Amino acid sequence: MKLIVSSIRREMRFARQTWCELGAPKLRDLRSLLVRYKFSVILGEITRFDSRWYVTHSGLLQLASRRKCRGIRTSLQERFSDPAANRWVFRAVVYKGPNSKGFVGYGDADPSNTSSLVRGAEMRVAETRAVNRALRKAYGIGLCSVEELGSFSAPQKPFAAAPPSDGHRGSNGSNNGQPRLRDKLCLLIRKYDLDPNLVKRYAADFCGTQELRHAGRDLIEAFVSTVAEEAAKDRAALLCKLNSYSQPEEVRP
Repeated sequence: MKLIVSSIRREMRFARQTWCELGAPKLRDLRSLLVRYKFSVILGEITRFDSRWYVTHSGLLQLASRRKCRGIRTSLQERFSDPAANRWVFRAVVYKGPNSKGFVGYGDADPSNTSSLVRGAEMRVAETRAVNRALRKAYGIGLCSVEELGSFSAPQKPFAAAPPSDGHRGSNGSNNGQPRLRDKLCLLIRKYDLDPNLVKRYAADFCGTQELRHAGRDLIEAFVSTVAEEAAKDRAALLCKLNSYSQPEEVRP
């Protein structure tokens, strides 16, 4: 019991440090979520945007694991999908136990309801949304998941365990349960209302690569930390810097 209380206090302290404007009602809501579902703010399983709490894909998967979920089955709905338009629809079924009839959820994604940061990964986003909705039904989660937000969706890892990152070029995953660096960057973009395209150009310039996915994990981690620090310290100055990347390269200061 002491360990649980200590853990919740640590989570609440981290939340207050992350979102300084939290009031007593929001803190009570958060404590209730931590106690009921054992979500972790520190591990990125629950987050906050526009004064609302959202659960994340990793938080739902961890909850399913704790509740001994029997399995998750996904299937592409070809009838409603249009590969030429990058529109995909998935159906997910969550089986809570051996005798479960399954909880069904559908997810769709196309360029009109996903972030430009995930262009080309709409299929994975659709599957993630379907899984999230099925899991929320199965375990009675009233919170929307952050991946279901139309303007903020990041590529997700498969449900199966991924191989640990070795720190080589292009590796921006996580092998310790922490949110992926790309997910953290998306969180910052959403939190501080930044232009995703300008952030991508800033990232490429910072990392010295044509595309962010070609940069090594250390460089990406340094960039994410830099953006977080700049946004928290002086958002106006960061916006000014980002706006410089909307100019042609030859006239950029």
